[in-house]
Amino acid sequence: MKGIKRILTIAGSDSGGGAGIQADLKTITVLGGFGMSVITALTAQNTLGVHAVHETPVEFIAAQFDAVAADIGVDAAKTGMLPSAAVVEAVAEKISQYGIEKLVVDPVMTAKGGARLMDPDARKALIAKLLPLALVTTPNIPEAEILTDVIIASVSDMKAAARIIHELGVKNVIVKGGHLLGAATDVLYDGRDFYEFPFVRIATKDTHGTGCTFSAALATALAQGRSVREAMAAAEDYMAAVIGNALRLGSGHGPVNHGAYPASCRGGKADRRRRKGRRF
Repeated sequence: MKGIKRILTIAGSDSGGGAGIQADLKTITVLGGFGMSVITALTAQNTLGVHAVHETPVEFIAAQFDAVAADIGVDAAKTGMLPSAAVVEAVAEKISQYGIEKLVVDPVMTAKGGARLMDPDARKALIAKLLPLALVTTPNIPEAEILTDVIIASVSDMKAAARIIHELGVKNVIVKGGHLLGAATDVLYDGRDFYEFPFVRIATKDTHGTGCTFSAALATALAQGRSVREAMAAAEDYMAAVIGNALRLGSGHGPVNHGAYPASCRGGKADRRRRKGRRF
């Protein structure tokens, strides 16, 4: 397909297919991109949780990156599970080497079931080495609290955390508000203005892979030439569709349905408020 955009996901493999590399590649493909991968870890995982993790040697992470970037090229990239400081540093080095500017950093720290996916030294390396390279980072509230030491209980707290994360060198910060009680809102901060993207909560426990899916959708839209605000609005639309049609698979948190999406995610008309967000 002529003109297809190339999106690289740098993350862990989820053997259950709902999160990680598998969720990313499904999302990228459905939204019209060409997905490629650098696998940072293998996980034995299902809807009930993460049962085992095997970290990829950094030399092999570098080899995967070189093989893809030197031959096929990268229009945008996203990171997910980066389990150790050595992995973070290797990934940051390769992103700099290949001059990847459209980078989405999803600071994956724990799985939905509570398993730790990033050690404390890796968090320090993420802050020092990787976040300054990011065009956008997409922490949920627990991740934003870890990055900032701010207790988040309101949209105002989300904005305070976003300011702190922006000061770490990230150009744009999206703090996802799904963990808030009451009305649900995601917040985008571009260093000057805040934009709120309210969304309707969907009554389902089948939300495995939502963070991975959102960041992959965002990276795909950025690769396709949308601004950060436009890319976020498109990703929000996509998430409403895939969560609203989530799959009841397994005994725990089932996966979202990556194949369900509205026309707006493919460049059609979208609600103007969601397309731009509300500026504050």
